[in-house]
Amino acid sequence: MLKDITFGQYFESNSLIHRTDPRVKIVLMIALIVFIFVSGNMFSLLLSAAFVLLVLIVSRVPFKMYLKNMKAILPVLIFTAIINLFYGEGGTVLLSFWKLTVTTGGIYRSFFMALRIALLIFVSSALTYTTTPNDLTDAIEKLLTPLKFIGLKSAVHTLAMMMTIALRFIPTLIEEAEKIMNAQKARGADLESGGLVQRVKALIPILIPLLISSVRRASDLAEAMECRCYNGGEGKTRMKQMHTSLTDIWVTVACVLYGSFVVLLNILL
Repeated sequence: MLKDITFGQYFESNSLIHRTDPRVKIVLMIALIVFIFVSGNMFSLLLSAAFVLLVLIVSRVPFKMYLKNMKAILPVLIFTAIINLFYGEGGTVLLSFWKLTVTTGGIYRSFFMALRIALLIFVSSALTYTTTPNDLTDAIEKLLTPLKFIGLKSAVHTLAMMMTIALRFIPTLIEEAEKIMNAQKARGADLESGGLVQRVKALIPILIPLLISSVRRASDLAEAMECRCYNGGEGKTRMKQMHTSLTDIWVTVACVLYGSFVVLLNILL
């Protein structure tokens, strides 16, 4: 299961999404998430799904990588779908037992919420797959520049660096957890059988070494940054400067058109 988590990894390519300015990608990702939540009916949500699918195709990232992320959160999707199955209003009653009732409205709501969560995962994955950690750091810092004028000059770079380091070490921690699990299994540990309580207890021999390894890795990283005289964003220069291009304009126009149709469908339907 841990090997299926590819969130935070960068896939090198020369697609339109890869060439888009990281600042524009972050803003448009936030806009896409807002429009996905704004989608109030199935027609507008299906339009969002079609647009997100177009983004995934244009990114030229193997679709199996997106599916791996989806496989990792499949239990969350199933749980969300089951919970919303009993909270749908209206429609024909299909099944009723105890105090729980399943209606066609419940099925509609269940599918609607599961699809919305899936689209959010796809959008966020597309950002990390098409943007390097360094570009993400620079883009976040640039977008948070206005905070420097209210006395948060040093906090802007620190926040951007913290977010990027956390994102960068997700694959590393997953690999480390996989190694610990294999080592525990080689010692005879049973991590897969038993009830929920037994499985939670079986994770303790994994979480403790993983926590110790994470603290040690963080200490090594801090020491390496100090040895290189790292002192935050003050006086920092960049080898590659960010510039908006015609590609950014076309991508932005496409997102604006998509958002306009979503709002229009919400009003008309």
